[in-house]
Amino acid sequence: MDKKRKRYIQSCEISQVNSAPLGGYMQKYAMEGKKKNLPVLICLHGGPGSPIPFSVGCRGLFPEFTDNFIMIYWDQLGCGINNHPIDDSFSIEKFVGMTVDLIREIKKDFPDNKLYLFGMSWGSILALCSAAKLTEEIDGVVVCGQVLTSPMLSDDALQTIMDSRAPYKAKEFAKKIHSQKDISFQDGMKLSKIIRKYTGGYTNRKAKSMPVGWLIKGMLSSPDYRLKDFMAVFKNGYGKNQSLVKEMRSIDLRNTLANISCPYMIFQGETDIVTSTKELVAFADSCKNEHIRYKVIPDMGHFPSSDAMSLIWESMRKDLS
Repeated sequence: MDKKRKRYIQSCEISQVNSAPLGGYMQKYAMEGKKKNLPVLICLHGGPGSPIPFSVGCRGLFPEFTDNFIMIYWDQLGCGINNHPIDDSFSIEKFVGMTVDLIREIKKDFPDNKLYLFGMSWGSILALCSAAKLTEEIDGVVVCGQVLTSPMLSDDALQTIMDSRAPYKAKEFAKKIHSQKDISFQDGMKLSKIIRKYTGGYTNRKAKSMPVGWLIKGMLSSPDYRLKDFMAVFKNGYGKNQSLVKEMRSIDLRNTLANISCPYMIFQGETDIVTSTKELVAFADSCKNEHIRYKVIPDMGHFPSSDAMSLIWESMRKDLS
């Protein structure tokens, strides 16, 4: 760990790793903030099983965040510092239960602070479902890439693939998958590869990517990660799981979002067809819920670009802190 990072960690009024039982499993999470009276921001990463960019190994890496919020970094069960085999007994509801437990743990430590959730992709499911259960205990939600219905299987996704330079066989495969109610893990991975290769659904090539190399270096030099924890960011307990993938194929959170009763801000990429931005915008406009706001970010797919992340952060700093 370099001296600058070490000095920053030492300058924070709170910077530590805690353990608590979440969903019946003892798990670790990091908390860091310059001042103890700042608003709390609980980060719910994507995947499932992909604790990037915010992981327990990130203490001292994001002063632009921790100068304004008490950041809560949680490697969800099955990855990173909380690596654990995720078999087919696990469900989305089980992970929502862990999230609810985490929120309540944090409220014990910061009963008077404002508390927000920040979910990305898969994390948007946990954020939305937890907020629906704990409306009185949180002050708002911010998400990037809101999951509403089955990822990658919207009409918008299919049309984008059909309009792309993908070869005939890839387009016919996408049409076949789109007509099925249940698809295998292997077919899902194949469809994901088509979207990555031939569309801007995941990453918009016009935009500058996030500095992944810098982040990896930061996690490797973390005071909290051992090598096995770092490795479990990428290869972890989700390798054989099918139950979560199957649930995602039939998920429908439209009614949950339509009835949300706390401030709910959604950032979507202009070319995102993984969690279809067109579908999200049409639904948000139709349900006329005054708590829901959204912003479509130009030249961004499902994964935030470097500039997009800066825009999201600046909006959060102004609206939440």
